[in-house]
Amino acid sequence: MSVLRFDPFRDVDRLTEQLLGAPSGSQRVPRFMPMDLFKSGDHYVLLADLPGVDPGSVDVSVDNGTLTIRAERSGRSDDGIEWISSERFAGSYMRQLSLGDGINAAEIAATYEEGVLSISIPLAEKAKPRKIDIATSVGQQAISGNVSAAS
Repeated sequence: MSVLRFDPFRDVDRLTEQLLGAPSGSQRVPRFMPMDLFKSGDHYVLLADLPGVDPGSVDVSVDNGTLTIRAERSGRSDDGIEWISSERFAGSYMRQLSLGDGINAAEIAATYEEGVLSISIPLAEKAKPRKIDIATSVGQQAISGNVSAAS
C-alpha cells in the first residue's frame, strides 16, 4: 500500500527556488512558521512555533488590520565546521494575518516561552454576543432573544 503525499506549496517552493536561486527551506529561505489559531471565550489565541529563536528578534505588530509576526534564527558559523547534515532552518521568518473589524487591536498581548509565541487577540466589545429585547404591543410582555456576532 502506498500513500500519496499532497504538498499544496510545491509550486510556491519551485517559484521561490527559481527567483532566489536557493532551495526553499535552505539556510537562506526558511520554509514556514507553523501556527495554531483557535477561539477561546471572548478572544482568539495564536500559537506559533519558533524553536531556537532569540526572543529579542521576535516582533509582533498590527497595522491597518494586519497582524505581522517577524522572527529571526541565527545560523551557526561555518568556521572550522565540517557539516554532516544541516536541516535546521536559519534566517528570517514572517507571517501575516488579516484581523477584520471585530478585533480589539489595542489589547493584543504576546508572550514567548520555550520556543512558542502565544498571542492573545481579544474581540472588540461590538463583536461580542449580546442580548436584544424585543418589544411587543401594549399589554403584552417583552420577549428576550440572543444575538451572536459573526466571527
